[in-house]
Amino acid sequence: MAEKASSQRQLKVPKEEAGVRVDIFLATHHPQVSRSALQHLIKEGKVTVQGKTVKPHHKLQAGDLVVCEIPQAETIRLQPEALPLDIRYEDDDLMVINKPQGMAVHPGAGRALGTLANALLARYPELSQTGEEFRPGIIHRLDKDTSGLLVVARNEAARLALIEQMRARKIERRYQALVWGSVPDPELGQQFLRIDAPIGRHPTRRTRMAVLRQSDLERGAARPAATRVAIKERFLKFTLVEAILETGRTHQIRVHLAYLGHPVVGDPVYGARKAKANLRSVSQEIRQSIGDLPGQALHAYFLAFEHPKTGEKLHFESELPASMARLLSKLRANS
Repeated sequence: MAEKASSQRQLKVPKEEAGVRVDIFLATHHPQVSRSALQHLIKEGKVTVQGKTVKPHHKLQAGDLVVCEIPQAETIRLQPEALPLDIRYEDDDLMVINKPQGMAVHPGAGRALGTLANALLARYPELSQTGEEFRPGIIHRLDKDTSGLLVVARNEAARLALIEQMRARKIERRYQALVWGSVPDPELGQQFLRIDAPIGRHPTRRTRMAVLRQSDLERGAARPAATRVAIKERFLKFTLVEAILETGRTHQIRVHLAYLGHPVVGDPVYGARKAKANLRSVSQEIRQSIGDLPGQALHAYFLAFEHPKTGEKLHFESELPASMARLLSKLRANS
């Protein structure tokens, strides 16, 4: 069901974003709307700061209340849809799900069905009262073509407790990724190679993320992001790595590994150029296995957190998806 609507969004300016232009601030927090469209809304008086209309270049102060009226051509209501779920753990407070590649976590532009959110609502209709409408009980997300483990809250108390763990970086998430090239070893005496580089919306390709400059971080157009990377196995022209999130930015692992010069194999957004250059130098068998990947070779294999009610430390591991496991098997056989 779709209906015409407009959405009023209210945001309070945190101290770390003081001094940022209002149009840049809104573009950072509403990436689904182009900056030029936001500037047009500001000029139309659809944006107020502390109750007053402003110009796009107006600089914000900490604590300012920014209200923006964003018109929407249509509002999609989340529909329950009975889809199979690979549930690895479940109790009255939460569930841990092993998400397959190809399943989006929640609806987006042009996609109203087939998502994890639809499936959750069909299984537990009461989740419509837990969290945001399009993310019922969902604590964190995985990209559509990234597989692996997610935790979902089944009630509001569990959701708030798990969100607090996420903010305090007490939820541990580890990934396995097959990347192009030979990733450098960490510095002597270090277990991990640490990538510390701010991430924000790509300045011209708004559906992409990118590593931006320190100045972008200072003006609020990027957010701090850090990923730890460990070498697990080396092959000719490839490296299997473990990636551990210290922060949770959109596309973080994919963007950071591409920034390092070693994009994830099968990544159509951040790895296409590297793949085009390297595919010619690998065997037909390996090219075929890469072509069989339904998404990027990135899997959230490990998840650990404290149970929100009992305080018990829970650990979960998930096996690699079959297509990624087959590719690794062929790389090992050809090493």
